[in-house]
Amino acid sequence: MLIVLAKAKVGADAMAAATAAIADMVAASNAEEGCIAYAFTQDMLDPGVIHIVEKWTDDAALAAHFATPHMAAFGAAIAELDFQVIEAVKYHADEGAPVM
Repeated sequence: MLIVLAKAKVGADAMAAATAAIADMVAASNAEEGCIAYAFTQDMLDPGVIHIVEKWTDDAALAAHFATPHMAAFGAAIAELDFQVIEAVKYHADEGAPVM
């Protein structure tokens, strides 16, 4: 399994403008084969920061994700906005276990 953790810095005006594109991206990504989970969250202490958390079955599923039309549409939607991905890291993980 892969876990992708990403972080984006988003301007105040861009946050409202990006919301529809984010909603479309999350819905389409979660419907992809090989996607276990896909979410964007706004940082509670810094509302100009978005955290992106993704879980994929394998590298092939993640590669296919980057080639989807909705990924291209999302990139086009945020291209003109103050929306900058500042970090994105992929981790290989096992299936995990409950913390408690």
